Amino acid sequence: MDIVIVGAGIGGLTAASLLLAKGHRVRVLEQASQLGEVGAGIQMSANAVKVLKAVGVESTLEEKGVKPEAFEFRRFNTGELLHRIPLGISHLERHGACYYQMHRVDLHAALVDTVLMRQPGAIELSCRVQSVHEEAHGAAVTTSDGRTFKADLVVGADGVKSVVRQHVLGADKPVFTGQVAWRVTVPTERIAVDQRPPVVSTVWCGPRNHGVMYYLRGGRLLNFVGCMARPWEEESWTSARPWQELSDDYTGWHPMVRAVIESADRDQCYRWALNSREPATVWSTERVTLLGDAVHSTLPYMAQGAAMAIEDAAVLTRVLDGPNLNLPQALKTYHEHRAPRTTRIVRESSEMGSLYQIDNAQEMRQAFHDRNIAKSRNEWLYPYDPLKVSLQ
Repeated sequence: MDIVIVGAGIGGLTAASLLLAKGHRVRVLEQASQLGEVGAGIQMSANAVKVLKAVGVESTLEEKGVKPEAFEFRRFNTGELLHRIPLGISHLERHGACYYQMHRVDLHAALVDTVLMRQPGAIELSCRVQSVHEEAHGAAVTTSDGRTFKADLVVGADGVKSVVRQHVLGADKPVFTGQVAWRVTVPTERIAVDQRPPVVSTVWCGPRNHGVMYYLRGGRLLNFVGCMARPWEEESWTSARPWQELSDDYTGWHPMVRAVIESADRDQCYRWALNSREPATVWSTERVTLLGDAVHSTLPYMAQGAAMAIEDAAVLTRVLDGPNLNLPQALKTYHEHRAPRTTRIVRESSEMGSLYQIDNAQEMRQAFHDRNIAKSRNEWLYPYDPLKVSLQ
């Protein structure tokens, strides 16, 4: 088929690479004038890594990723261990693939390479899609500069502000969740050895605020993401903010958290507004479908946002494979299979935010005990294999 993918993010590029490998002709339309990725850290559990290995970027995961030994949930000031999810060898043996922490830029660049290797010129830059049109035997998108791209199928991988979503689901808008995320990365060498955390992904849990800390690029960078309740009054969803605001938001936190903040570049502190939508159960029309944040944007509290988009790409590719394809039925199979799982992740991510930000220490201890996150994630989240799961 001729397939147009709108958006050259991680989900769109994964879909493009997998579809090209199956012999489809793909164009990826990206509104930016040059390829790149924003943000810093990204976490890839086995459910996504199995797909990335199939795409052909395992060498990048190994060369530039970090394999954490565990998730550790600790009290924000004392460092008291509240809960632990073993990763490392345990994750590999239990789920059939490693758990990696990556810089988004590194993973994105590797995916770009796989797409261009399979079809040089597949990615069109400076293509801001303005509208989507659908006919009985095809679909097309029109860009802001008047160009039209025709296809058998259009895939909207254009993020939380998706234009393609408007064609499929109407002109709803994402809603600010009341949460914002601070993001900074610090060269590990700046931090005193005795203040560096072990090679784990640490979630520091505090009143109406929590922080996540983990290594990138072979341990040379330390990534910190701080999520908290805060009003949002700025027009931009992401902006550089004064270092002092970041410091004030984490006054009194554990010395390891303070060490990262004190070592941050004063002009490189960014704050995001966290936006979401109610999960959709229908993702497709007869010739247009959605994947990733365009259809199931989620809070980052389970580290599964990018993983869900990667899963979507794999399942979409599978339903489009085979003779005598009935495209509308294939797309129906795709969203009927994916919607329940992604909805559960969206819901539980919101619940995790509440768990991580309980005020009272004893209530938090009890909540972690009752929830048993490790058991839950090892039973249903990480074992999922998008390449093999039954689509019946």
